[in-house]
Amino acid sequence: MRPIPTRARALTAAAAVSIVAGAGAVAVAGSASAAAGCRVDYSVNQWNSGFTANVTVTNLGDPISGGWNLKWAYAGNQTVTQGWSATITQSGQNVTATNPTWAASLATNGTANFGFNANYSGTNTAPASFALNGTVCTGNVPTSPSSSPSSSPSSSPSTSPSTSQSPQQPGTKADNPYAGAKGYVNPEWKAKAESVTGGSRVSNNPTAVWIDRIAAINGTTGSSSNGSMGVRDHLDAALAQGAGYIQFVVYNLPGRDCAALASNGELGPNDLPKYKTDYIDPIAAIQGDPKYASLRIINIVEIDSLPNLVTNTSGQAGGTAMCDTMKANGGYVQGIGYALQKLGALGNVYNYVDAAHHGWIGWDSNFGPSADIMLEAAKASGNVKNVHGFITNTANYSALREPFVQPTTTVGGQSVRQSKWVDWNQYTDELSFAQAFRNKLVSIGFDSGIGMLIDTSRNGWGGSARPTAASTSTDVNTFVNQSRVDRRIHAGNWCNQAGAGLGERPTAAPASGIDAYVWVKPPGESDGSSTLIPNDEGKGFDRMCDPTYTGNARNGNSMSGALAGAPISGAWFPAQFAELMANAYPAL
Repeated sequence: MRPIPTRARALTAAAAVSIVAGAGAVAVAGSASAAAGCRVDYSVNQWNSGFTANVTVTNLGDPISGGWNLKWAYAGNQTVTQGWSATITQSGQNVTATNPTWAASLATNGTANFGFNANYSGTNTAPASFALNGTVCTGNVPTSPSSSPSSSPSSSPSTSPSTSQSPQQPGTKADNPYAGAKGYVNPEWKAKAESVTGGSRVSNNPTAVWIDRIAAINGTTGSSSNGSMGVRDHLDAALAQGAGYIQFVVYNLPGRDCAALASNGELGPNDLPKYKTDYIDPIAAIQGDPKYASLRIINIVEIDSLPNLVTNTSGQAGGTAMCDTMKANGGYVQGIGYALQKLGALGNVYNYVDAAHHGWIGWDSNFGPSADIMLEAAKASGNVKNVHGFITNTANYSALREPFVQPTTTVGGQSVRQSKWVDWNQYTDELSFAQAFRNKLVSIGFDSGIGMLIDTSRNGWGGSARPTAASTSTDVNTFVNQSRVDRRIHAGNWCNQAGAGLGERPTAAPASGIDAYVWVKPPGESDGSSTLIPNDEGKGFDRMCDPTYTGNARNGNSMSGALAGAPISGAWFPAQFAELMANAYPAL
């Protein structure tokens, strides 16, 4: 949501391969519980001398207590150099991954995920099989020990990564999950919208469900931003509606939103293990329930995260110590990588990573580095194809199109880029930025089929203040201020902006490279409180939400432009919703 209006390294992979291990037996483990059956998903992102592996092991048998280990053997000279989320040891070609201390148990159908970097030369052939606590993983539970072959991890014929496939077969996911599908209407948001006069005109539009803390997974009570419905409740409601797709916002990183206070979260900067086990794993387990296989489940992954590591660290205007910490400890990159891997492994789930907006990373100094760190997070998931696309303008107000102010526009011999509002940005609206950023992402290694989403829930800027023609002024600043659709005081203002309106209604495939215009931020849900409001959701008070605030370096020391009387972020703000309807463009 927050821009920083101030003025690469390419990680390339030669190949990405994945296998599912199989060929199995039942064996007796030592002090830890034996596994009656298991499945291993092993994916690799490799280059000419090394690779990053991502491993997910699923226990298909009785619960394991007292610890687990996974063993395999390489046929070549692969050498593990660094691992995470498991203790990995190697003796010759034999490798053992042992559970971390914080995840010694493995429930029935529970999963453990870990990864590692390794070197190799020649051919990087994937392991032929894996054994969990002595049981070779076949992908099923054997009916009797006698029907299974040897339990040696290297006993099966070698399986070539180039011909083996993961459970999610290529082509099973829709190219555009929004196309030809009915969107889920959140009944809680619908009721709030219809409580405001005129709200029934838009209450049947699909909006996203925000999973903004651990408690929201199973549902909460009281006045929380997600009401009482949990993830499973929403999925069940989507089935009852006959919906084709449902949208969730995955939003609970450790040290969340390091450059602001209004949307800080419950997890501290070192809570990555808890993020994985208590937050992402339960979401993946629910979304992976076969009951929901007919739904296209769309996850908007961790807004306001990766670009902060580019623009809001030391040396940047308004940089924060928390952003420095999250960049140094890798919590954002590894957390998002884990979320992408766990959720991307589900055949009916689509991950869209947040890509800020033009008023945040539209400058050359931010554009390329932001794309690079998004690639780094995708590679941390084990496969860039765990990212189906990206979303811009999430919960922000940047205009979809600026018909009279484009970077190529000149006034009195001066480029509009010289104006105080544009401030040398390469982009002035979201559509041109999203299309250009998509091209950049593909050029550095993302799949050529990725699509973009644009959140249009609050960027309409209609009403009487909307310009209908370009200014006739020959002063570049006057021309821009009179001609721009976006009526904010400063493009860095992000909290409950006065004068904003509903934008384009949710629409599939509206423009080249754009999968959909979406309402990810449900209109009428606050960005943050206008004054300090104590709460148990970890949400602080940010002065950018205070209408009396005179600004900071990140918004050019301008007034905040925020509405008065706002509740905490995510809570219902009926006065804002009424204004959004009044200023809608296209008009209601």
